[in-house]
Amino acid sequence: MASPYGQPQPGYNPPGYAPLDAGYPVPYAPYNGPASAYQPGAQPQGPARGPPTSGAPPVSAPQQYNQYSHSQGDMPNGPQPMTQAPNRTPVSQPYSQGAVNMTGSQSSYPQHHGSQPTMHQVTNQMTGMQINSGPPTPAGPGYVPPHSSQLPLSTAYSAAPSPAYKQAPPPASSAPTQLPTPRGPATSQQYYGGPMPPSQQPFNSSVPPASQQPFTSSAQPPPSSQQNFPPSSFSGPVPPPSQGPAPPVSPPQQSFPPTQPPFSSAPPPSSQPAFISGPPPPGQGSYQPRAPPPSSQPGHFPPPGPPPTSAPPGQYPGPMPPQQQPPPSQPSPYHSGPSPPRVQMPPTSMAQSNHLPPGPQGQPCPPGPLQQPPSQPGMQGGYPPQQNGAFGQVRGPQPGYAGPYPGQPNYGAPPPAPAPAPAPAAQKRLDPDSIPSPIQVIEDDRAKSTEPFTTGVRGQAPPLVTTNFQVKDQGNASPRFIRCTAYNMPCTADMAKQSQVPLAAVIKPLATLPPDETPPYLVDHGEGGPIRCNRCKAYMCPYMQFIEGGRRFQCGFCSCVTEVPQHYFQHLDHTGKRVDCYDRPELSLGSYEFLATVDYCKNNKLPQPPAYIFLIDVSYNAVKSGMVNIVCQELKTLLDYLPRENPETDSVVRVGFVTYNKVLHFYNVKASLAQPQMLVVSDVSDMFVPLLDGFLVNVNESRLVIESLLDQIPEMFADTRETETVFGPVIQAGLEALKAADCAGKLFVFHTSLPIAEAPGKLKNREDKKLIGTDKEKSLFQPQAGFYNTLAKECVAQGCCVDLFLFPNQFVDVATLAVVPVSTGGSVYKYTYFQAPSDQERFLNDLRRDVQKLVGFDAVMRVRTSTGIRATDFYGSFFMSNTTDVELAGLDCDKAVTVEFKHDDKLSEETGALMQCAVLYTSCSGQRRLRVHNMAVNCCSQLADLYRNCETDTIINFFSKYAFRGVLTNQTKAVRDTLINQCAQILACYRKNCASPSSAGQLILPECMKLLPVYLNCVLKSDVLLPGADVSLDDRAYLRQLISGMDVSETHVFFYPRLLPLIKLESESLPMAVRDSEERLSKGGVYILETGLHLFLWVGASVQQELLLNIFGTPSFSQIDPSMVNLPELDNPFSQRLREIIESFRAQRPRYMKLMVVKQEDKAELIFRHFLVEDKSASGGASYVDFLCHMHKEIRQLLS
Repeated sequence: MASPYGQPQPGYNPPGYAPLDAGYPVPYAPYNGPASAYQPGAQPQGPARGPPTSGAPPVSAPQQYNQYSHSQGDMPNGPQPMTQAPNRTPVSQPYSQGAVNMTGSQSSYPQHHGSQPTMHQVTNQMTGMQINSGPPTPAGPGYVPPHSSQLPLSTAYSAAPSPAYKQAPPPASSAPTQLPTPRGPATSQQYYGGPMPPSQQPFNSSVPPASQQPFTSSAQPPPSSQQNFPPSSFSGPVPPPSQGPAPPVSPPQQSFPPTQPPFSSAPPPSSQPAFISGPPPPGQGSYQPRAPPPSSQPGHFPPPGPPPTSAPPGQYPGPMPPQQQPPPSQPSPYHSGPSPPRVQMPPTSMAQSNHLPPGPQGQPCPPGPLQQPPSQPGMQGGYPPQQNGAFGQVRGPQPGYAGPYPGQPNYGAPPPAPAPAPAPAAQKRLDPDSIPSPIQVIEDDRAKSTEPFTTGVRGQAPPLVTTNFQVKDQGNASPRFIRCTAYNMPCTADMAKQSQVPLAAVIKPLATLPPDETPPYLVDHGEGGPIRCNRCKAYMCPYMQFIEGGRRFQCGFCSCVTEVPQHYFQHLDHTGKRVDCYDRPELSLGSYEFLATVDYCKNNKLPQPPAYIFLIDVSYNAVKSGMVNIVCQELKTLLDYLPRENPETDSVVRVGFVTYNKVLHFYNVKASLAQPQMLVVSDVSDMFVPLLDGFLVNVNESRLVIESLLDQIPEMFADTRETETVFGPVIQAGLEALKAADCAGKLFVFHTSLPIAEAPGKLKNREDKKLIGTDKEKSLFQPQAGFYNTLAKECVAQGCCVDLFLFPNQFVDVATLAVVPVSTGGSVYKYTYFQAPSDQERFLNDLRRDVQKLVGFDAVMRVRTSTGIRATDFYGSFFMSNTTDVELAGLDCDKAVTVEFKHDDKLSEETGALMQCAVLYTSCSGQRRLRVHNMAVNCCSQLADLYRNCETDTIINFFSKYAFRGVLTNQTKAVRDTLINQCAQILACYRKNCASPSSAGQLILPECMKLLPVYLNCVLKSDVLLPGADVSLDDRAYLRQLISGMDVSETHVFFYPRLLPLIKLESESLPMAVRDSEERLSKGGVYILETGLHLFLWVGASVQQELLLNIFGTPSFSQIDPSMVNLPELDNPFSQRLREIIESFRAQRPRYMKLMVVKQEDKAELIFRHFLVEDKSASGGASYVDFLCHMHKEIRQLLS
């Protein structure tokens, strides 16, 4: 089985998932009240403000809000429309003895059981968590708040006494203390194919020390140092096996009397039952709620041992005090019915919500029946086994939830079990269908974006990145070039600080446009060069105001008045516009290019055309894997496709070739030679280029010599025994060659192993899993030596961009090797365990695209803003030698730079805020150009207007880059806590200042940010911030640098992959996506999942023969070959359409996605499940439902 990022070596036996040390890691720490920087704002007052035209469309009056419920018949597997919430099987069924054989070997792990927090009772916060819809009512005199999504968290949330993680004792046969290790030659369970951990690493290698340094941004307070949430798991001693089976338990008595009236301070819309948010009736026995899901601190275990004497209640790091062990006869909240015998990966099911029953606020809870389950001998403490070979609670079939395929069993339904005792009427769980659905939001946006998007309206938010739309440039840059987090900027710094909404733009200066949109026009102002403001040097754009009959213009950025040069003068019409306004791109469009004059060139001379140098590792590993042969064969044809401005002409890019292992071999391929000549440089400590003439050549002139060389290289090194390589001198060689030719260019380095040979930039193996989760973890993301930082700086100065293709079989220290590519604006491609048959196609497609794509060299980017805000921070692949100029040795059409803005003065609602991004670069034809993108956004003095016009996808792009940079200087846990804290502040500020008054138990989200919790949870669970046991350090460093240069559409699909059911494919349109959860998969279905880096085809175990014949040409499930990387080309419409869809997905992404066929119940399913991001993750990340509950709790604590 190939792992998505690469192939393991044959015979490699990686460990299975080592289950957590006995339980889930400690979940979030209690938030100690509002942080100091959080200033509750007053209720906005003042004249009535209607929603601006640019805002989200108003929700029509109090109708049943179904933005989240998929009950409109448009979801392939949503519940049928119904007026009342589905009557679900109670999640915590009374545990009956006969169901489970409890004798079994004693677990070798200490058991962790949940403690109950005693700070604020989460209960009251969550029980009422009613997410209501309906138009907001006035929150102040004459004030119209924006539309908010009040989530109908279907039915009474929380009444069920089922805490976040249920534990059912498995039969003895299914209680291994660690998961079975898959066998076979290629059974790597790596998401990214990094080296396997040498031994089964249980998670406590990642216990972070108690003290951690807060990761703070200037805009918010550090997470308080006591932010340790009460552990949801105890390291208690394992009870002796003699305890035997627990006696049968009686069904929970008077759990929630059905007679209790629903209570909510704001009456909910008619069809939604309100949540009970009052204290329970006296007879009920209140008990403490469970701690929330572990999304902010996975991998963090309480150390086993006796509790410290001063431990605050509810935070026992050690065994549970005896008086809190419930008597065995009490019903345990953890038991969820009989468990299946199979044990596999921890599943992730949305069905595991945090049910927090009501309890009086703040009162410490007596040890009660539901406080703590009896420990079971032989039971592995973390994940209760779950149906479908996974862990977690057993999901009962949901009444009213038809299987997606008629006649197909509902995937996930357990076998018919004995009828449970009738549950009290109020006992319901948080329904995944009632919380905001990304799919629904995406579909709604597509439905309303039918017209072309015109950019002329200031502050208008564009359609989402998931929508196909056409752009008409009418004065602001297309969203393909610039997307903002907020299209209504707050007028003051105080307002920005209060809301905590990040103010940022994601800029992709050379983005490729679809064929139906015009690329930016090239404007030539002659020898005088572009017209600019005298003071701030902004370029002429639609925001400049011409005055005095057209003889002068006033700058829109700094208000300075500048003379118009004589040759540029034009009269004004009666409205004050120049009469030639629409004939000049720079006066009427948001994006355009200027031809730069010699003043804009390095050393005041026009640039030479760029050069491409190919540097090929010819050590033993490179030759043996087939890489050297593949590269040489491909280059013969690829050199005809070097980038060019005009497809009719030949490319002016020159090429050169170097091979290397411990020494470097340069090749003279001058056209006049009969055979290429090799020159060897063995003194790698002082690198020089041994020839000037004949190294960089024109492809057409030297074609025969080049082809001869490419044929000879694989033969020359076929029998090499040299295993050591150098890396620093290789880049130095390319740099020296470009310096000698006095041109910019790009190095393509094909490299296989850690450079351990004696040479500058030599590295040592420093991979150490023990550091993960500790204070020293951050050092693993930092480069080993300063050598590469200095080298990167020299490369940028020369305009030498480096693209690195890695083919590692073990640790290569991506964090260090990627320094030069990342600083020069280049790319890193990684093919772990490269094997020609399965990985060749992905590598060659990446290489072809990388060589052919348009790229600018020697680029400098500067972002100017109007008075009141300024660009303060930049994220991406570039180098900065000062605070304003982003320097890129190379800038291609895939690279995005995220820019953060801060206030330095007040903004005014009349003029709005302006930004201008100018990029000076050398085109691949050797022409010096300036590309200018302009953007105007509105400014607002009401928080409601800010929350009405944000873009969640862009906010997530910013947060992910902010967090991934944060891991360089902070512990990952501190970074996660910071993100959770900021998200809670954003939503709490909205709730406090913009939403209509309602019961505190309701979770109210802004309409345009209702997906912020689900997407943020995906960032928190990503492999960079929360790695699974088998994610290598190289994988994490690779992803970190990869995401830093992504645009909004790429981060969107990476964090929330696209999952499509392949049912009917006749039409041209794609089938509607389903949510990323195992609950949504049907055994009778086939699904395709796309992440932007991987492509999976998941095949259910009971798919109909006809479908299998159409796709694979075989009638039986068992005959499908899971190692295939391409679907067979069959002559039927279904097969043709499916292959078209796969090709269209690949065409949309900058990297080629290798197809991986995953059969249900196969071991490859572990990798596939990793991308079902709404479920719990194997590394301890919370499910969407659990995280939403946790966010609600955080918001309530901020508000209280």
